[in-house]
Amino acid sequence: MTAAVRAEAGRRGEALGYLLAVLGVLAFSTRPVLIRLGYAEGVDAETLLALRMGLSLPFFVAMWAWSRRRTAGPLAPGDLLRTVALGLLGYWIASYCDFLGLRTVPAGLGRIILFLYPTFVLVLSALVLGRRPQRREILCLVVAYAGLALVLDAAAESFDEARLGGAGLILLSALAYAAYLVWGSDTVPRIGSTRFTAIAMMAACAACIAQFFVLRPADHLLVSGRVLGIAAWIAVIGTVLPVWATSEALKRIGAARAALLGALGPVSTILLAWAGMDEGLTGLQVLGAVLVVGGVGLLTLPRRQDPKIAGR
Repeated sequence: MTAAVRAEAGRRGEALGYLLAVLGVLAFSTRPVLIRLGYAEGVDAETLLALRMGLSLPFFVAMWAWSRRRTAGPLAPGDLLRTVALGLLGYWIASYCDFLGLRTVPAGLGRIILFLYPTFVLVLSALVLGRRPQRREILCLVVAYAGLALVLDAAAESFDEARLGGAGLILLSALAYAAYLVWGSDTVPRIGSTRFTAIAMMAACAACIAQFFVLRPADHLLVSGRVLGIAAWIAVIGTVLPVWATSEALKRIGAARAALLGALGPVSTILLAWAGMDEGLTGLQVLGAVLVVGGVGLLTLPRRQDPKIAGR
């Protein structure tokens, strides 16, 4: 293979990586809107979450089986227990808090709050891993939280105790997901991203289904066709597709550039909520949203590198 052919293949792979990253972000951004539509049909958070995880479980079992064929050697017991624990934290606790929060918080506002998770990654990395934040990172954190404060202040008149509690739950969801990323950072390289994600998601699916049977009677699963369709969309388009697309994008364009494209998430959710649910933002809330997206976007920019390295 000549150098020109390799370069062309590299460009195509990179272009596919960007496409997959955008696809993952857009697919994931539909989830909060569909969750709110499910609540409008009268279904509760525990039932909708159990349906979502139950319908997505076969896909993650297949992902796990596929990863076993490609990965040499058994998984160490310590890594297995750690992966299961991280899955419960990042995909059960975080998802449940998010679902509960979206009962009272509009979908667009909920995504703005959840999008703050990289700032929690920064703080936890400093506290847990001893990584000292740079001045640029601190500035980005200040800008992002100033934007959140502006969004919440502009919406203060419509915030009652229930909505404020919902916002707190979504913020807790962001914290749980950030902790999952920080504590999983040394496990993923050892066992592989596909196997790690599959096991983590299977553990979370099992926990969500078990939680349903503890908290709700089994006949709650007898939902309407519309609710089942919403749950199927959340499972396949809002969960399985983003997980797969993001994993493939990371291989082609790296974490930094994939994270930057994540800034599309809150924007697309706001547009979907506006078009499908008549949710809107005031001018001050739009400004606050821009600050949040901008602050987090700058935070996820890669550090200054040698041009030769950055251009690879």
